[in-house]
Amino acid sequence: MVVAVMSWELSLPGCASLKDKRMVVKSLKDRLHHRFKVSVAETRHHEMWGLSEVTVSLVTTDRRHADAVLAQIDRFVSNDGRAIVVNTTSTFY
Repeated sequence: MVVAVMSWELSLPGCASLKDKRMVVKSLKDRLHHRFKVSVAETRHHEMWGLSEVTVSLVTTDRRHADAVLAQIDRFVSNDGRAIVVNTTSTFY
């Protein structure tokens, strides 16, 4: 069994309020969950308008499958026009 976790620290330059930020982050979380069937949470910077950290996790039986899914998700997050990836980390258990 492989547990894969990946986090993105995101800059949200178009957000001028927490309401703006929450709309962007919620949209991203919902799209990740529905498209890739992974667990998603905002894990840091909850009260900062221009920053967020979003983390996904998945459980699979194969490390190659986990790598492939995380690579697809990473491209998806990087191509989101409303957020700029500042830092990415991944861990496998």
